[in-house]
Amino acid sequence: MTRRPFPGPAATPEQHRRAEERAELLRTELARIRSAALAWRNGLAALLTGLIGFGLVKGRSDVSTLDHRWAVAVGLILLTALVGGAVGAALLLRAAHGRFGVVPLSKVPPLDVGNHLEAVASAHALKRGIAATLTCAALLVVAVAATWYGPAKEDPRLRLDFTGGTACGKILRIANGAVVIEAENGELTVPLDQLRAVKPVDACSPAKP
Repeated sequence: MTRRPFPGPAATPEQHRRAEERAELLRTELARIRSAALAWRNGLAALLTGLIGFGLVKGRSDVSTLDHRWAVAVGLILLTALVGGAVGAALLLRAAHGRFGVVPLSKVPPLDVGNHLEAVASAHALKRGIAATLTCAALLVVAVAATWYGPAKEDPRLRLDFTGGTACGKILRIANGAVVIEAENGELTVPLDQLRAVKPVDACSPAKP
């Protein structure tokens, strides 16, 4: 003997209202995600344009004046920022305009289900795109701070062998037939006709007795 289920109590007006609100939220969620993605894309683009294009943050104009290790670090930071910015831009475009590609017709879900799945994927892409773009901006600020506070590259040093001794330091000037260097004990003038050898060095070592 088959029993037929009896109908339950009729839905209340409040339940009808909640069901309509839920259906409306599902119907508009993709459009809302796309609108938010466009707003974030424009805002983050303005932020990066301000940092890069209008010079709101600016460090040394020539990174080569930095110490070698700091210059390499700044280059790596800028490269990472570039990669992060590119990834962030791609994710924001994905969130704002949909996936890159065409879904085979055999795999197309029902309209409501497809819109919901696309809204979920766009929301995830939006979150990752915001994180990647803000990371790019932070790395740009770090790179500029490194150019501000990083140590400058030391001037080249020369070791001079001349009649009567040896000196090492930075050349200040050459005039009146003599070379003036900034040695450890102050300025030292060496006549050019007394020079026996000149050798560039990375750093001046203490003179041997």
